[in-house]
Amino acid sequence: MSSSTTAPPIITSDLVLLDVAVDGDKQAVIERMAGALGAAGRANDTDGLVGAAMAREQQSATGLPGGIAIPHCRSPYVDTPTIGFARLSPAVDFGAPDGPADLAFLIAAPDSGGQEHMKLLSSLARALVRKDFVESLRNASSADEVVSLVDAVVNPAPAAPATAPAAAAAAPAAPAEKPATKTLIAITACPTGIAHTYMAADALAAAAKEAGVTMVVETQGSSGSTPVPAETIAKADAVIFATDVGVKDRGRFAGKPVIASGVKRAINEPAKMVAEAVAAADDPNAPRVEGSAATASAGSAPGGNVGWGTRTRQILLTGVSYMIPFVAAGGLLIALGFLFAGYEIANKPEGETQSLGNIIALNNSLTNLPSGGFAQYLGAILFSLGGLAFSFLIPALAGYIAFAIADRPGLAPGFTAGALAGFVGGGFIGGIVGGVIAGFAALWISNIKVPQWFRGLMPVVITPLGASLVVGLIMFFLVGRPLALINTGLTNWLSSMSGTSAILLGVILGLMMCFDLGGPVNKAAYAFATAGLAASTTASIQIMAAVMAAGMVPPLAMALATTVRPGLFSEPERENGRAAWLLGASFISEGAIPFAAADPLRVIPSMMFGGAITGALSMAFGATSRAPHGGIFVLFAIDNKLGFVIALLAGTVAAAIAVIAAKQFLKPSAAKAERELVAA
Repeated sequence: MSSSTTAPPIITSDLVLLDVAVDGDKQAVIERMAGALGAAGRANDTDGLVGAAMAREQQSATGLPGGIAIPHCRSPYVDTPTIGFARLSPAVDFGAPDGPADLAFLIAAPDSGGQEHMKLLSSLARALVRKDFVESLRNASSADEVVSLVDAVVNPAPAAPATAPAAAAAAPAAPAEKPATKTLIAITACPTGIAHTYMAADALAAAAKEAGVTMVVETQGSSGSTPVPAETIAKADAVIFATDVGVKDRGRFAGKPVIASGVKRAINEPAKMVAEAVAAADDPNAPRVEGSAATASAGSAPGGNVGWGTRTRQILLTGVSYMIPFVAAGGLLIALGFLFAGYEIANKPEGETQSLGNIIALNNSLTNLPSGGFAQYLGAILFSLGGLAFSFLIPALAGYIAFAIADRPGLAPGFTAGALAGFVGGGFIGGIVGGVIAGFAALWISNIKVPQWFRGLMPVVITPLGASLVVGLIMFFLVGRPLALINTGLTNWLSSMSGTSAILLGVILGLMMCFDLGGPVNKAAYAFATAGLAASTTASIQIMAAVMAAGMVPPLAMALATTVRPGLFSEPERENGRAAWLLGASFISEGAIPFAAADPLRVIPSMMFGGAITGALSMAFGATSRAPHGGIFVLFAIDNKLGFVIALLAGTVAAAIAVIAAKQFLKPSAAKAERELVAA
């Protein structure tokens, strides 16, 4: 137990509440337990801790069969891994399928908790599937006895080696295990990866052992993940995906019979899932993991019980996330080119098909400098490099949308579809449509049953060729011209915007940028702006300026609020506020996420209020940006700098005032009522 000398014990008697009556619902229980953590000096902001735990509850209930609840979270409001315990009388409903819980654990881990800390917490979750442990907790007569029981499972003492005679004497008493008839692989994962991930793993493993089935479990949780070896996957008869999030490297299991569900079902019905997997192994018509067995991806389409709405969003976000590095690199290189050589390098001289920058880069050298000297030559090279990187924008978008659907076989047809979208004038919309068509075409071809000797050709020849042909013919014959008309109409509409319509668009973009701080809505607004940046029309560069300015508001506003009214924020929030100055100045909206995650109902609306003001003012002032990223560090690429700065400052101050007012006047009791309304 040497670890106890270097860090506080994970549970102490003052964190144990025995036979307490709580007047209210599960939030009241969590508040009572968080209060105990605060009184013991384990939480520096009990309201923040309650908010983090309730946010986790809204993702999925933490009630378990057998009268147990394990509300848990990672939070900046605790500095060391801590477990609080409450034995409730009467029991309180935590959403378990068999009724309310009389045993509740509040598992609080710091945001910076390492793998060893997470392993301690997962040990408790695994012990809760043992009936003897649970009954011991119910029968414990003192807080110290509970502490001893919990400490024994989170800090187990090394087992003493048995002597040879004792081991021999014990051997005959061991029950004979049933012979293994099937080999299964299970993947378990929950949103936070602290408890349900490991409970599901142990429940499935125990059920498999009882059924005489060999099972290998891969837990994709916070304490790390050790991938199942490829040879084990090859021998497996079926796989179980018990996940609430996407399965990492899902393509490894392509072609295997699969039973998929949320992580809670694996805890509630492990034996049934094992039986279903065994049956699927012998059923030639059973559902199988999509994709090619010869491929595996680092990020693949979600598994488990993820619906098509979520899956569609994740597919599109995959394309956008892979596109953004091309946008950032290309856009900033172009902006640097303008800095050194001036905006005229983007113009095409009369009678020329290429821009002045490309002409200079191709026809000049260090020994043959252009009339503008070395600065113009360097600027032309940077501009040309940026243009080349930017040319991958739509192909990368389409390629990685297809990749998210069909894994690696979708890449070639997806990139082809993106290039084709640019060729026919379909633009950003064409890239999305082409990527989806290419992905599903590749997925369909990959799943065609062919002889084993032919399968090696599928991912490298047949699938890319066939899917590229399918998407090419569809784009040319059916959807290319309509998409081009839509894209042209959208471009013309944006270019014609002025007055009220432009301001309204600025409001909408500002709201989107501040709604989820780097999430799908934020990314949709950003992708919309950057996709039009290549056209370099007045409307497109005004949109880019409005989007960038609005995206800077949330971290800057929270930094300002924590500076002006530090008493309204915890010490970790004040630390985050100091860092948020630079993040906001750099246009990194994610700098406000710690604040929004801890108090979404007061922070997010305040940020959206400020973002809408900034977006509207930026469009009204006609500020423009030829750089897609960089914040104040690319002011050289922004025209009407004064208007841009005024819009940014106005939105930042408005958002800071709004969040301070919400923190000041919307007290915890009111916030509690709001959380209850959301939970309902």
